[in-house]
Amino acid sequence: MFNALVVQKNDEGKTSAAVQEISLDQLPQGDVTVAVEYSTVNYKDGLCIGPGGGLVRNYPHVPGIDFAGTVAASDDARHRPGDKVVLTGWRVGEAHWGGYAQKARVKADWLVPLPRGLDTRQAMAVGTAGFTAMLAVMALEDHGIKDGPVLVTGAAGGVGSVATAILANLGHEVAAVTGRPETADYLTSLGATQIVPREDINETTKRPLEAETWGGCVDAVGGEMLARVLGQMRYGASVSAVGLAGGAGLPATVIPFLLRGVNLLGIDSVMQPYDNRVRAWERIAKDLPMDKLEAMIQPATLSDLPDLGRGILKGQVKGRVVVDVNS
Repeated sequence: MFNALVVQKNDEGKTSAAVQEISLDQLPQGDVTVAVEYSTVNYKDGLCIGPGGGLVRNYPHVPGIDFAGTVAASDDARHRPGDKVVLTGWRVGEAHWGGYAQKARVKADWLVPLPRGLDTRQAMAVGTAGFTAMLAVMALEDHGIKDGPVLVTGAAGGVGSVATAILANLGHEVAAVTGRPETADYLTSLGATQIVPREDINETTKRPLEAETWGGCVDAVGGEMLARVLGQMRYGASVSAVGLAGGAGLPATVIPFLLRGVNLLGIDSVMQPYDNRVRAWERIAKDLPMDKLEAMIQPATLSDLPDLGRGILKGQVKGRVVVDVNS
């Protein structure tokens, strides 16, 4: 028997989450059983834990959209007992039981070897959010980052925090957008050279084009903010769009794309090809400064998760929450 955060739904459709003991035979089918050491708290986790269950497709359910740990048993030669592994994506924690348990069983294809230079705690300080941030930075690099500051929206959140630290470590001037003035010192410590209040972006004129300002952008918000940012990009610059917190709509015109050649790059971290996942994790180990990573971490336990799930939906979580599932 081992501990897990289990979400239940009653006959009236209401959900509840509590730590309880479960057994190995309750886990879903898979090629590899992992002794989970750490997981994280992401926006999707908040939806899964919260009222109504959000993205959950089956009950009872163990949320947690990513995890890192040690292979305990395996039917696949690529992952041997004792190997350190990390998992992000593949609808784990939504359609398939996830990382908020001391054991997880998954398909071998979903796992990536933990890169040299990272331990399991650090890997989950990065987590899906940091993995997504690296994918976004890699996409900007592939299309060429232009002269001028690189804008990061939603900078105090998980994706934004890691993107800010990576971009700064690579030598870029980073302009960090936040709606919380109290996070300015935190963002500066990650390497941001300019703090941009959220209202300065949202309250700009609604003309389709404004002054060419940003050489690139990692947008973790979407919606109205993304629409405003598009009109502020330098000619030929790119926006890596990774978030929907501001809504799935895009109240923009085609003018930034036609007259400035702006590239809108959609980043999906869920079903990345294996080689790209390995490349992204190797880049994280190389290009994310570990001292900046430590500054982002908020420790948590399984019993903290219901409150943290609600908090992240309200925008109250800063940086990266690392869940020690064995404490």
